[in-house]
Amino acid sequence: MKERQLLMLPGPTPVPPEVLQALARPMINHRGPEFKALLDEAAEGLKEVFRTSQEVLILTGAGTGAMEAAVSNFVSPGEQVLVVSIGSFGDRFAQIAERFGAKVDKLEFAWGTAADPAALAERIKADVDKEIKAVFVTHNETSTGVTNDIPALRAAVGDHPALFIVDAVSSLGAMPLETDDWNLDVVVAGSQKSFMIPPGLAFACVSPRAWEVAARCTNARFYWDLVKARKSAATGQTPFTPAIPQVAALVESLRIIRADGLEDTFARYRRLREMTRQGVRALGLELLAADAVASTAVTAVLPPAGLEANTLRKAIRERFNVVLAGGQGKLDNKIFRIGHLGYVHELEIITVLAALELTLTLCGHRVELGSGVKAAQAVVLAAVGA
Repeated sequence: MKERQLLMLPGPTPVPPEVLQALARPMINHRGPEFKALLDEAAEGLKEVFRTSQEVLILTGAGTGAMEAAVSNFVSPGEQVLVVSIGSFGDRFAQIAERFGAKVDKLEFAWGTAADPAALAERIKADVDKEIKAVFVTHNETSTGVTNDIPALRAAVGDHPALFIVDAVSSLGAMPLETDDWNLDVVVAGSQKSFMIPPGLAFACVSPRAWEVAARCTNARFYWDLVKARKSAATGQTPFTPAIPQVAALVESLRIIRADGLEDTFARYRRLREMTRQGVRALGLELLAADAVASTAVTAVLPPAGLEANTLRKAIRERFNVVLAGGQGKLDNKIFRIGHLGYVHELEIITVLAALELTLTLCGHRVELGSGVKAAQAVVLAAVGA
C-alpha cells in the first residue's frame, strides 16, 4: 500500500482539505467580478494577519520574488544599504541588493544565533551622514531555525531615515508580527508557509513613507513593479495574469486562520516547537538554536556523531515516508530540519519523533525507544493542565 507522505518542511507545508477543494474550483475570468471579489476578500484578510491598516499587495510568484520587489522598488543603483544576516536568507537579501546595483554593507552573525540589536545600533550610529537608505532584516531564518527580535532591531535603528524592510516569508502567521505598531516600512511574505496553500503567491505591505521612496526610485523593474501592482489592486485586479486557484485557496486559508484566531494559532505553533525540541533532546541530539531564539516554524537538529544528516534524512524518508529538510549553504549535511508550520498538529509531531527514534536505531545509533515521544507527550499534557 502506498503510504501518505508526511511532509515536515518549513515550506511548502501540508494543505488542509478545504483549501485543496478551493484549488479544484472551475477557472474564472481574472478580469471579472468573481475574481475581484476573491482578491478583495483575500487582501482584507491579509491585513488582519499583517496587523496593518495599509493595503497588502498580492503578487504572483515565490517569496523570493517579493524579496526582489523589496529591493528594486525602494533602492536606487549606487545607494548604500545595510543587510542584517543570520543565515541563508539574509545572505539572499544581500545578493539581490548587489544584483540591483546597491552598495551592500552586511552585518553578519554566526549561523544558529540571532542578530544583536546593540551591534546594529552601533553600525547605525556610525552612519553620521545618513548614507544608509534601507536596512534589510530576516524575521525568521528558516536555514537555522532562529527568530530575530524585530522590535528590538527596529528600535536599534531609531530615528535614522533608512527604510526598515523585513523578510517575513516564513514568520508571518506563525509568530507575532505587528507591521504598524513596530513601525515596519516594507514586509514581504509567501503563500506556502503558514498560509497553508501551495507555492505561487507572495505578499507585500508598504508604509506611506516607503511609497514616497518608491515614487523616486530609479531602479529597473517591470513584473515586480509595486507601484503598478498598487494601481491595479485599487481596481480589484492584478497587473499581470494572477494564480487564480491560489487566490481562491488563500481566501479559504484566511477563513481558517480567522476562525482559529491568531493568538491561538501562535500558541499552537509554540506548542509544536516545544514538543519537537523536548522530543529531540530526549533522544540525546543537539539543537542548533538556543531556546531564547528558537523558531516556531522549524527546528534545526544536529545528527549524532558518526551519522551524516543527509544519510539520516534519506533513511527516514525511504523507510517511513517522512520528509525532513536538509541544511543549506555551510550547514549542508550538518543539520536536518523538522518543520512544524502550517497544517501540522500534535500527533504528527509525535509520529515524526517515533519515526526518528526508529531510524536512529536502524542507523546504528542507540536510543531508548519511546523517550522522544514521551517527552513530546509531556508538553501536550502540560498545555492542557493534565
